[in-house]
Amino acid sequence: QFRLAESGGDLVEPGRSLRLSCSASGGSVDLMSMGWFRQAPGKEREEISCIYNVNNNTYYSPSVKGRFTISTDVARGTMYLQMNSLKPEDTAVYYCASVGLCWEGGMRPPFGSGGQGTQVTVSS
Repeated sequence: QFRLAESGGDLVEPGRSLRLSCSASGGSVDLMSMGWFRQAPGKEREEISCIYNVNNNTYYSPSVKGRFTISTDVARGTMYLQMNSLKPEDTAVYYCASVGLCWEGGMRPPFGSGGQGTQVTVSS
């Protein structure tokens, strides 16, 4: 059974960096589109970034563009989210999932089920 598991969340100060990982098991990610989502307390889930592993097309939401970088190590079956210049408003539970379509302008369903998520807290 194909599964994704997020890790790497932590408590960090504003301006610092953090790298999240999304590890796949039970299948290959080399032909997939994958994405990162986040949900803060009391807010709707936000689609923040995705990558199409065939040609490395990527998408970033305006809220993270220029600060976050998505990448995939296909051989390791792991997707990453490098987060720089973190802000308190980046505080959320971060999830990864497969996505139906990813291009420079956005992402489209169907969205697969991710893991339990990983908590990122940005606070001084």
